[in-house]
Amino acid sequence: MKALRGARQAPVPDLAARVAALREVVALAEGRLDPHAVAAARRVIEQADIRLALAPGCTTVALAGATGSGKSSLFNALAGLELSPVGRRRPTTGAAHACVWGDGAAAALLDWLEVPARHRMSRTGTAGGAQDTETPDFDGLVLLDLPDHDSTEVSHRLEVDRLVERVDLMVWVLDPQKYADALVHEHYLRRLARHEPVLLVVLNQVDLLDADSRARCLTDVRRLLREDGLGNVPIVATSTVTGDGLPELRGILAARVAARRAAVERLAADVDAAAERLRTLAGGTGARIDTAAGLDPAAHNRLTDALSDAAGVPAVTAAVAAAYRARAVQAAGWPPARWLRRLRPDPLRRLHLGLGTGRGDDRVRSSLPPPGPGARAVAEAAVRDAAATLVAGLPEPWPTRARAGAVAQAAELPDRLDRAVAGTDLGMAPPAWWRLLGITQWVLTLVAIAGALWLLALAGLGWLRLPAPDPPQVGVFPLPTVLLVGGVLAGWLLAILARRLAALGARRRARRARSRLRAAIETVTEAAVQPVLTERRAYAEMQRALDRALGA
Repeated sequence: MKALRGARQAPVPDLAARVAALREVVALAEGRLDPHAVAAARRVIEQADIRLALAPGCTTVALAGATGSGKSSLFNALAGLELSPVGRRRPTTGAAHACVWGDGAAAALLDWLEVPARHRMSRTGTAGGAQDTETPDFDGLVLLDLPDHDSTEVSHRLEVDRLVERVDLMVWVLDPQKYADALVHEHYLRRLARHEPVLLVVLNQVDLLDADSRARCLTDVRRLLREDGLGNVPIVATSTVTGDGLPELRGILAARVAARRAAVERLAADVDAAAERLRTLAGGTGARIDTAAGLDPAAHNRLTDALSDAAGVPAVTAAVAAAYRARAVQAAGWPPARWLRRLRPDPLRRLHLGLGTGRGDDRVRSSLPPPGPGARAVAEAAVRDAAATLVAGLPEPWPTRARAGAVAQAAELPDRLDRAVAGTDLGMAPPAWWRLLGITQWVLTLVAIAGALWLLALAGLGWLRLPAPDPPQVGVFPLPTVLLVGGVLAGWLLAILARRLAALGARRRARRARSRLRAAIETVTEAAVQPVLTERRAYAEMQRALDRALGA
């Protein structure tokens, strides 16, 4: 008894924190793992929330057993009254009976357990408050007599299954004839391997056995329990006829009730079982991954390069360079030649790009041709390769879900890429030198025009045979001639300079546009792998939450 009590005082990790962690697991498992297992875990959470709020000072103990095992007789013996009907050949307990000791508020707890038949006892004695000095203190005990788990009535079996999921401490009553029944071992005991701290096995009716048969029977029961994974569950041999084992059973129950830990241990075992099942479905402990890590730089660059080609970034940067050169010549070129430039379409405006819209406007669309089959196939293959890299080492169902998300994103790539390109500021604002050279060109043009008009005036006077004043000389040349020839020649030379400057500026603007377009494409890259990263994070978060739910 001392060893048993010592074992029951082992600390249980904070149950509320473990239930909260299991709640996180359920939220992450929704839609990812087996819905039946997720629903079962959700029931565990709901049950824990309710049980922890109801009668924390009470301990519910259920006597479960097969027809004829004598559990009702054992129930009556523990209560000290004939409270539950007894029958040896057919099930007589159709609904659970409850016997409550002490003044604790067990009514709400029994309402939740849906147990209608209730009997109230004094702390240690029978109904009415008579004290029994041989009975230990049962204050806070709620003892239940369940229907037979092998009953031919389906409702009886369902009632047993329902209450076995809710009670704090389970006492399985076996008898010498049917202790090896496969139903009790495979359907109940084996499934409760994690519930050793809240299980107790009673071999009843040992008065039917002699000493040697009793020893052999107890040895065989212990063997069967070890095979069920319950090798440490206490076994008590009892007889309601001779009273054998009843004091020991009462002492164990009193110790469990006094410890006030059975409910917590039961719920902790439920959380363990639910979390272990979800962990198995999630691929076991699996690989531990860094949720902050994304694609490695090399893979990120490969994917961005493929998406850039699919988005037509090379064509756009070429159009930026051509548009810069054309606009520079039109702004700073020789004015008479600018009119010819106006007849040529602007490379960027023809693609509906660089119209002053900012990045991120989903309404903007370009006139770029859609990516060809080859470029699109390369982009989709790059997305799949990136997804495969990110989910490498993860167990199912994570890779399958991640790949499905990546494929769905790949279908939207053309539209996303077009919006990214069309919404990018390509940096086509005119530099200051365009205006400076443009003004200079107009000044030179006006000078040339002045010289030409002056010469025309002198020619007109000569044609009319009128006296004409001699124009000023610049060296050996008349000033009007110098103005005309100098203005035209200087404008032509300045136009050549503007073309050279435009070529240099076009290369710089093309590099800047390529950098900005790549930054815009990188947002598409991140969106393309986001479903995969989401699954990675969900997997890692679930593993950490499972660790907390299991008290690790």
